[in-house]
Amino acid sequence: MRRRDFINGIAGWAAAGSLAASAQQSAMPVIAFVSSRSPEAGAAVTTAFRNGLSELGYVEGQNVAVEYYWLNGQYERLSSLMTDLVRRRVALIATPASTPAALAAKAATTAIPIVFAVGEDPVALGLVANFAHPGGNATGLNIFAFEYNSKRLALMHELLPKATHYAVLINPANTVSADVTLKTIKDAGKTLGLGVSFFNASTPGEIDAAFAAFTRERPDALFIGSDGFFAGCGRQFAMLATRDRMPTSCFLREMAQAGLLMSYGVPNSDIFRQVGIYSGSILKGAKPADLPVLQSTKFEFVINLQTAKSLDIDVPPTLLARADEVIE
Repeated sequence: MRRRDFINGIAGWAAAGSLAASAQQSAMPVIAFVSSRSPEAGAAVTTAFRNGLSELGYVEGQNVAVEYYWLNGQYERLSSLMTDLVRRRVALIATPASTPAALAAKAATTAIPIVFAVGEDPVALGLVANFAHPGGNATGLNIFAFEYNSKRLALMHELLPKATHYAVLINPANTVSADVTLKTIKDAGKTLGLGVSFFNASTPGEIDAAFAAFTRERPDALFIGSDGFFAGCGRQFAMLATRDRMPTSCFLREMAQAGLLMSYGVPNSDIFRQVGIYSGSILKGAKPADLPVLQSTKFEFVINLQTAKSLDIDVPPTLLARADEVIE
């Protein structure tokens, strides 16, 4: 999507949202759902979010209005978007799986409730006072996306014992996530005796350029850092990795299903459903300050066996036995 198209889209969303809010404000609350992903990558997760809302008795279009804002990785638009949402006094801001959106919302308001899902420590980020008693206008879910980076790298090392040099792709526009990924993978790589090289990408064109750089650098495998924009690029990653015969580790089941070699992470459906549940609880009168930050306990390991065979990789039976899903 071109920058001008996105800006026009934001303006259209804001105008449409203002009309919807003024027409419906007295009848139903308005939730602003802000995602780092593209609309195409968001279709499945919105269903999980709506399912969470429905558990508290809220049905979109009947007793709650939901406005969807798909950033498609253009994090620089967050400040103006949050300013508009605060001006319009939406009932709640939901920022599932988007640390930049959660931080922008927290910076914009201390009054409107915020429900987040972040990979980093929400206390260290300043989103909450502590896990048990958030103490402010924000609460949500900690999904440990970066604590388990070392686990994901270890699984990849077990799958590819002869690979010694890894390329690591991060999105520098997602500053906090990129910094934490850089640190954790450096530490994990040192522990495992692996060499790691870092590459940046914030647009589809830069992803293409990164793969061109991989051709020159010749890493043995690729580790894709967790990022909302990357979540919507699964097909592009799969096409490039297939073309270049690059074994690739990703963070979402959907990316492995698109054709990447393996994934390890928290199920999307769990994250977005829980954000929906907490959003519904707050609309019913619960205060974010009193709702404890939940911590993910379920992780899924997916191996694309078809991709492994195309790369002439023999997957150890012990790994196949531990996988939650094997794509054949």
